[in-house]
Amino acid sequence: MKTHKRAERTKRKGRAASKTPESRTLFLIRHAIACEPGPKYPDDNLRPLTKRGRQKMRDAAKGFARIAPRIDVVVTSPLVRAKQTADIVFAELDPAPERDVLNELAPDTSPGDLAEALGRYKEKGTIALVGHEPGLGIFAAWLLGAQQPIPFKKGGIACIEVVEFPPGRTSTLQWIATPRMLRAL
Repeated sequence: MKTHKRAERTKRKGRAASKTPESRTLFLIRHAIACEPGPKYPDDNLRPLTKRGRQKMRDAAKGFARIAPRIDVVVTSPLVRAKQTADIVFAELDPAPERDVLNELAPDTSPGDLAEALGRYKEKGTIALVGHEPGLGIFAAWLLGAQQPIPFKKGGIACIEVVEFPPGRTSTLQWIATPRMLRAL
């Protein structure tokens, strides 16, 4: 009885229940402003965030932490700029979620392959995914059954409610926020 009341209280607060939830929340987060590709970074996988990008993302992550429910796991692309963004978001979340790297969040992964890979997080209710454009926009559109990619600004976040897992094309966009909106919170 107490567990049921706690789960109801948690849901009312906008937080995901800890046991296998009926629906899940995905937060899609585009990495922050990164150094430009070029001779200084011939390997695109190693491009870091800029100083300005790190600061703007810190401010946006503080705003996100004010409105986000408890995040169960932060999952990031293996690329440096996404990992650095995930580190910034992770630092603002309380309680601290689990962390993981998912190769399928790297550029050029199909939405179906990414959705299938997310199946390994089936016990998690709220999952933050840190990745890249255009992949995040294509994945968001795929989840929503939209014809065109959903645009993400660098450091932008979308909240998508997923009713099946691994996620399919029956999801609902709850909100999308630009970094400026998040920094204003």
